Amino acid sequence: MIEPDLLMLAYRSGIFPMADSREDPEVFWVEPRLRAILPLDGFHLSHSLARTLRRGRFTVTCNAAFSEVMNACAAPRAPQAGDEEEEDDDGSRSWISHRIQASYENLHRLGNAHSIECWQDAADGSGKWLVGGLYGVGFDRVFCGESMFSRVPDASKVALAWLVAALRKGGAVLLDCQFMTPHLASLGAVEMTQQRYVDLLQAAQSAPVSAAGAASAAGAGAADGLGAASGAGDVLALPDAFGLLLEDAASAGLASSPGKFIAQALTQTS
Repeated sequence: MIEPDLLMLAYRSGIFPMADSREDPEVFWVEPRLRAILPLDGFHLSHSLARTLRRGRFTVTCNAAFSEVMNACAAPRAPQAGDEEEEDDDGSRSWISHRIQASYENLHRLGNAHSIECWQDAADGSGKWLVGGLYGVGFDRVFCGESMFSRVPDASKVALAWLVAALRKGGAVLLDCQFMTPHLASLGAVEMTQQRYVDLLQAAQSAPVSAAGAASAAGAGAADGLGAASGAGDVLALPDAFGLLLEDAASAGLASSPGKFIAQALTQTS
């Protein structure tokens, strides 16, 4: 297992680990020449995705099944139409080794790694089935997305929409996507040099901005990759921000269909 202090230091420095296969005991440290981020004010909410959110096709949770999400992200799978393809060309290999998974599960126990899950009712009535999700590492005003998966169309997109809404609510300003893909580009991701990313990363680890500073960052967010902080004060961890979203949905009379609230919130900034 990678020591958590070393792993967090790597993320704070703009570096992350990968492995050559699921069974590989070794890891290598990656510092991409080009980096992808998703500006929190620049998320592209398509009409079809907004409709999916409003219809409430999925029950969405946070940190309810972290290990299960990692298992699904690491497992070979056939790509779903309209969702991203995470696996290698033959669909049989994974960069998420058992050692890497154990390291992130440990970070999760320590409160630094989080997941968002999408569930659907099982056809046999046996309960809810995990059909999509994502996981990543959060610190200060940064969230580094690691991987996502879909077992049905749009599940990973819905998880990402909830992630963006929660990060905005919690005062985050930087959502790292590591490598650009057509899937991420369609959702508003932009590519930049590693040095530009590191500059944004360092800025996002500074003290929380004031109310005036948050407004200023919001105005420049789409161009810089910095999103609008939700306010002048504390930065919230993803689970707390997610909980506030549910409270806001309930206050708006949408407790039974919080996806409608998420669609409304993202439509205002898309």
